[in-house]
Amino acid sequence: MIKRIGLLVRILLITILIVPSLVFGQERKVIKLPKPQLEIGKPLMQVLKNRKSSREFSNKKLSEQTLANLLWAGYGINRSDGKRTAPSSMNMQETSIYVATDDGLYLYDAKENVLNLIIKEDIRALTGKQLFVKDAPINLIYVSDISKMGKMAEKDIYLNAGADVGFIAQNVYLYCASEGLATVVRGYVDVAMLSKKMNLKNNQKIILAQSVGYHK
Repeated sequence: MIKRIGLLVRILLITILIVPSLVFGQERKVIKLPKPQLEIGKPLMQVLKNRKSSREFSNKKLSEQTLANLLWAGYGINRSDGKRTAPSSMNMQETSIYVATDDGLYLYDAKENVLNLIIKEDIRALTGKQLFVKDAPINLIYVSDISKMGKMAEKDIYLNAGADVGFIAQNVYLYCASEGLATVVRGYVDVAMLSKKMNLKNNQKIILAQSVGYHK
């Protein structure tokens, strides 16, 4: 009887120690985000007054609710026809948002409201040449798919894609100003190195990055 109890205790301990880690690993491959909170926020004029760039970040993590709100504000779907919170030329929606965290690199799927794991590795330090980027809990990487741009890509990729990304980045700025978060948009990025690390295709171009977190 004692031996049986001892065996059951060992099995229970193994279950407690191993199973949650397996479940956690599976969950992080696809993170189902909460629905964005659309009834929060400060008045627009106050948000504009508070909007600024910050380059010092606490290592405190953002909650999944805050991240869901942030990504929806930046480039979420706000209409039944699939159009977004930020405009794009001829509604091409060529921009994707990659999210670099200490858990790995994720791709935001606005339609499903999920984050899909791309790389199980902390690449935050590679998302910019400034030292502070490794400390920000979230680094957003804006990537444009020029294959969606047609003839417009032949004229000036960065003129058109850059304008579209600028709208998204400003949405993120305004959300951060409303919620008391720190953020800064960045162009000082080793694009070739980061593109290779992210396994981007030739038609995918990094336009800008943006760090987000709590004030230090």
